[in-house]
This record gives sequence, structure tokens and C-alpha cells, in this order.
Amino acid sequence: MQNINDIIVAHNISLKEAFKTLDKGGVGIVLVVDEENAFYGIMTDGDFRRAILASVSLDTIVRDVCNSKYSYLPHHYNDSDVRELFKNPKIRHIPVLKNNEVFDLILRHEFQGLQTRAKTSPIDTPVVIMAGGKGSRLDPFTRILPKPLIPIGDKTILETIIDKFSQYSVNQFYITLNYKSNIIRAYFDDLNPDYSLTYIHEDKPLGTAGALKFLEAKINQPFIVTNCDILIDADYADLVEHHIKENNDITIVASLKHYNIPYGICEIENGGELKGITEKPEYSFLVNTGMYVLNPSVLAQIPSNELFHATDLVDKIKFSGGKVGIYPINENAWMDTGEWEEYNVTAKKMGL
Repeated sequence: MQNINDIIVAHNISLKEAFKTLDKGGVGIVLVVDEENAFYGIMTDGDFRRAILASVSLDTIVRDVCNSKYSYLPHHYNDSDVRELFKNPKIRHIPVLKNNEVFDLILRHEFQGLQTRAKTSPIDTPVVIMAGGKGSRLDPFTRILPKPLIPIGDKTILETIIDKFSQYSVNQFYITLNYKSNIIRAYFDDLNPDYSLTYIHEDKPLGTAGALKFLEAKINQPFIVTNCDILIDADYADLVEHHIKENNDITIVASLKHYNIPYGICEIENGGELKGITEKPEYSFLVNTGMYVLNPSVLAQIPSNELFHATDLVDKIKFSGGKVGIYPINENAWMDTGEWEEYNVTAKKMGL
């Protein structure tokens, strides 16, 4: 556990600022304290997600939305106290208090020696990885290697994506191929993986969703689709559960991104009269990461053997009266490797 002060926030700051602290902290929680530094409550990544889905303004003060009735332990606790609280599967963090101030934080996976929630929450969900693109933004490497085989650390991007899902006991993978498909197939044939791998070959580029048409009538349950150049740190079991619970036809995994404008922004009215100047404002947006959960029924909406993107499918489902939902994640949970600048940022985040 890092410095506990890195995840402590004041109860009178905005939800947006608290979310940034959660993003940097990397443990899925912020601890909220009052003006006297006494423990006030918590906000988990799930709490933030529910607030966003409920359209709560990011300018809302944290004390108005945090969980102020959360379980905690005194600093003289023993292990049996911890085990008792962790019997509740919804509890992943236990604040430890001394004189009503935050003293420490116990993390379930550290206490129990677990690495991921996947140990207790496997998902029987097929995963489709869209790997047919040329990867021109990673030129010149992709003149020789296909993008999915670009290394990140001691493994390829594609293996790293598969490993993340394998932690959740996912065993059925489909990979769409076009550019340098023979190299990718040869690589995995030599690797001899212990999971099921089915190739879907595109005779021509079909976009980010066109090749999914080949899976019609072959998949009969919700499945995950992901681009081959992104890494998502999310609870995949919770993602699929959310998709089913919300009765979505499509669920888009979206990252909350913050953008600073380094200038004063002029607002005008009455044909050019200055209304005011906002100095260096910050805006927040939910950005499509390139990962989705789809119901198999949406495959009927994809044309055969035509260039067709995932965003086209979203528009088509919306137009036909289907339901498209969002699963928000924090900014640092989305790592893009699709171009060199982003690749280098991702490698740094992974400690490479």
C-alpha cells in the first residue's frame, strides 16, 4: 500500500477532483475526511461509476454523494476482525482509524494473497479481438510485424490483452485477421496456448465491426469485443453483469477524460458583446475506449462483407429502438497502444 495520504480527499471538494485522486491512487478508492481531518466516508470506483450513470454533476461536492456509513476498524484490530468484514464480498477495502483519523487501509487482495477478483468471479464470456488493421500509426515497425505482435514488455500486445481476460477464466477467444494474418497465426501456433483460439479472416478490410458478421449464429450469449491496441484495467465480471442487469443491447466501455484549455475562453452574446472570460477551463468527457459488450442479436444488423464500424452498429441499434448503455472507467484504466506517443505512455504506466 502506497502513502495513505495519496488517497485522502477533503469532503468539500468536487466529485471531479476526487475522481482524479482515485485515478492517480490506483487502488479503487478514496478516503473522505472532514475539515478536522476526521474520517467522513469513502468513494470507490463503483460509487463514481454509479454517480456518472445517474447523471450526477462532476461539480457536486463529495460529502453529498460519498458513502458515510462504511465499515472500518480501529488501529488495534486483529486478523479475525479483518476476515469477518471480508466475508462480505462487496467489501474490497477496510479503512483503519486511530483517534478517528485515517491510519491505514487494508486491501482485500493483499490481505488474502489474491491477485485479482477473477479468482472468485470467473466469467464464461467469449471475447472477440479486432486485429485486422494495418497499424499504420505504429509505422515503421508494422511494415515488418503486424500491430497485434508489437511487443510491450516481454509479451506481445495481443498476448497481454488475452492474459487480462484469462485472469477471469475466459477461455474462448476469436481474433479477426487481415493484414499479415499468416504471421499472427504462425506465432500463436508456435505458442500452443491453453485457451481456445478461433480465427476470423477478412479478405478485405471490414472496419471495426464488419467481421463480426461471421459470428452470427455462432455465439448465443453476450460477448466482449475489443480493439487489439487497447488495454483496459476493469472488473470484467462487473462489466458483463452490468450489461445484463441494464438489459443493454450494446454496452460501451467509456473513459472519463479531462482536458485543460491553456487559454482564456471568451463567451459572447448580443452579436459580439463579451459576456465573460473563463481562464484556462477544464472540460470532462466520456470517451469511447474501443471495448464493448454486445448481445448476439445485434449481429443481424451488420451488413455482409462490407466496411462497417462499431460506431455504425451503435447508431443502427439506437435508430432501431435498441438500448445502448455506458460503463464508465477512470482515465488511467484505459491504456492505448495505437500510436507511438500513446504506446510510450502505456509502457511507462506498466513500469516498462
